[in-house]
Amino acid sequence: MLPDPIVIAANAPNPAINFSVIRSDGYGSERRDAGGQYALIINHSTSKNGDRHYVNIRKTVDATNPYNSLVSPQSASISISFTRPQFGFTDAEMADLWTALMDTLVATGVDVSKLLAFQS
Repeated sequence: MLPDPIVIAANAPNPAINFSVIRSDGYGSERRDAGGQYALIINHSTSKNGDRHYVNIRKTVDATNPYNSLVSPQSASISISFTRPQFGFTDAEMADLWTALMDTLVATGVDVSKLLAFQS
């Protein structure tokens, strides 16, 4: 089991976050920070084709609607899913694939702002 809480150090512009378990079962967990602004969801599933591991981080803020000036909770999230067949890939090879994805997202000419601008 992962530690409880999961402690994320501050790394500007993000604050320090302590994700404490609020729900857990044999297939995953949901964690929240003390202020309720951040949520971390981790789920696992197994099928005849292999294993799937899903991680989602979500931030919720009270935001003002620019069209009617009403304030309501708004959430943004980022998810990642690892899908590994029953054979052919070791844990180390999956970790290498993860590193390749992270390296791609910070490569020269590629960054999150370009992805959010619909570039592909």
